[in-house]
Amino acid sequence: MDTPNISRKDIINAFNFRHATKEFDATKKLTKDQIDFILQTANLSPSSFGFEPWHFIVVQDQELRELLKPVAWGAPLKLDTASHFILGLSMKAQMTKWDSDYIMHMMKDIKQFPEDVIEMYSKFYREFQKSDFELDTDKKLFDWASKQTYIALANMMTAAALTGIDSCPIEGFHQEKTEALLREKFGVDTDKYGLSYMVAFGYRKAEPPHPKSRRAIKDIVTWK
Repeated sequence: MDTPNISRKDIINAFNFRHATKEFDATKKLTKDQIDFILQTANLSPSSFGFEPWHFIVVQDQELRELLKPVAWGAPLKLDTASHFILGLSMKAQMTKWDSDYIMHMMKDIKQFPEDVIEMYSKFYREFQKSDFELDTDKKLFDWASKQTYIALANMMTAAALTGIDSCPIEGFHQEKTEALLREKFGVDTDKYGLSYMVAFGYRKAEPPHPKSRRAIKDIVTWK
């Protein structure tokens, strides 16, 4: 494996380039290789215990995009103009609880742990949920899974920016109504998955109206 050698200047330039693109140039589309690259960075993202509690739906069907508009007040202009539109789903308790079939599948079939390691890992994971983080309700487990799914979101947007592609993360939606739509029209098992966010990718129609503003580093970092 080659050691990465991207310059710090190029990385910071990408972070300055990235902004929440409100309207995309609908005439410009990402290639299959470009969107596959972005999705691969989600696939390679870290997650707690490495259990990957996520799923991503790429919504390219225009009729399905139209159905999302009434339940996602932050998305209509992006749904009309973005090259690619992705729904970031997170697993619910049925999938992520320490003794679930999915967790056992991850340990046995994906990570291919030997039996003694599975036993040890299961114990650590059980204690993590029950004692360390007190993930003792379905809501807490879903929120915890969402934290992992947001890591993938950040990596997708950063990877896009590094290659000159714009993005916009979206939380402006009615969760209950959106999940009902996902269940009825997208074939999502909402007992297993819930929507954490939406994200649009494409190319900006115009430059941002204002320069990026942030608090000073000294105001957000404390050294001890």
